[in-house]
Amino acid sequence: MTNPRHYLFLTFIYLLVVAGVCALLATPLKAAFMANWGFNLLILAALCVGIAINVFQILRLEPEINWIKKFRTGDPGISTVEPPTLLSPLAKHLEEIHRDRFRLSAGSLSTVLDGIRGHLDEAREISKYMIGLLVFLGLLGTFWGLLQTIGTVGQVISGLEVGNGDYALLFDRLKQGLENPLKGMGTAFSSSLFGLGGSLVLGFIDIQAGHAQNRFFNEMEEWLSGVTRLVDVDELPGPVPGGSAEMFRNIDTNLRVLVNQMQKNNQAMASLLKQQQKKNPDSPPESEA
Repeated sequence: MTNPRHYLFLTFIYLLVVAGVCALLATPLKAAFMANWGFNLLILAALCVGIAINVFQILRLEPEINWIKKFRTGDPGISTVEPPTLLSPLAKHLEEIHRDRFRLSAGSLSTVLDGIRGHLDEAREISKYMIGLLVFLGLLGTFWGLLQTIGTVGQVISGLEVGNGDYALLFDRLKQGLENPLKGMGTAFSSSLFGLGGSLVLGFIDIQAGHAQNRFFNEMEEWLSGVTRLVDVDELPGPVPGGSAEMFRNIDTNLRVLVNQMQKNNQAMASLLKQQQKKNPDSPPESEA
């Protein structure tokens, strides 16, 4: 099965690129961060937690893959290995089944795959919540800054007196009064910047974690489909006249052999047709009878 560290490597490369861009824009980012350091610090903390969660979701696939490899190779040390978490539905089903006789019915396959998919989806919910939390914190800081701006602008307008005719003094008061509204705008836009930027970074990492989990699930599904019985003896309704469980197992085996042989024959026929076309490229195809 595919090693999930490939997706972890892509994640670290992406984080290095983001860190490089932030280093180039260190001065304006520092000014934006200090405009509302409380909200922005909370946003960065949520971003770090989200990154850690996604990295953990990728790393937790490796023990599951190692458990599958040990089971498939018949490693006797699997009895001492801690049972897997994501593959707990499969592990429970295999507790009393010998590796050499490992077979799944169609119903058992569906149950096992649904259980594994449920564990994977449950793990993804926290990551999706963290992305939404970053957007929410950015919007919350934006509205907080806008509220400060609206309140201070109202105070500035109400404090202006144009009756005395001293316009120089009036202009100085206006400049002093606009400092607080501008600080409020800085609070609003800095929170939006860090919130949306953090959600963008975490969204890409979540995609990588999703790709790793989907690859793991697809390969697991392919393997389990290969050991699924075409005829489910255990679910037959009552005794079968003139037949036995061993007979149906033989039918299952013969059907698999027949399918494999038909695939090989089709491949051989396609190869012969290609060779014939190469020998006679100008000859028209034979018409069907």
